[in-house]
Amino acid sequence: MAEVGTVKIGWRDVVATLLVAAIVVPYIGYLVHGMPFIQDPRGMAATGLVLGLAAAAVVGREAFRGTWGAVAAFFAVTSGALGAVTFVRAEEGALSEGLLAAFVVAVVVAWALAELVRTRLIGTSAGHSAR
Repeated sequence: MAEVGTVKIGWRDVVATLLVAAIVVPYIGYLVHGMPFIQDPRGMAATGLVLGLAAAAVVGREAFRGTWGAVAAFFAVTSGALGAVTFVRAEEGALSEGLLAAFVVAVVVAWALAELVRTRLIGTSAGHSAR
């Protein structure tokens, strides 16, 4: 476990970050050039749903406890719902592109909040541990 100041970053944090990056980087490529393996919003949504679920599992339950953890959980559930709706309605042009953008943003917000809770930068009080 590496320490950055008083922040402890463990393997879970690294793996969750890599999984979220594996959503964001292809999404940017999808927007800019089109990805060879991701051709449409349905493919991007499926990729994001699988990798996002894996990231949530890796980061663990402790990242979703407390007030800020509940906010992270809200964004995680919202991102899952947006991803599912995007997957189902992928053929609807601009609507699916907007849903896909909202999905990716919600994934990033959920990950950022969960990591802040896990690393105890937010959401801790005296006598309460986020881990």
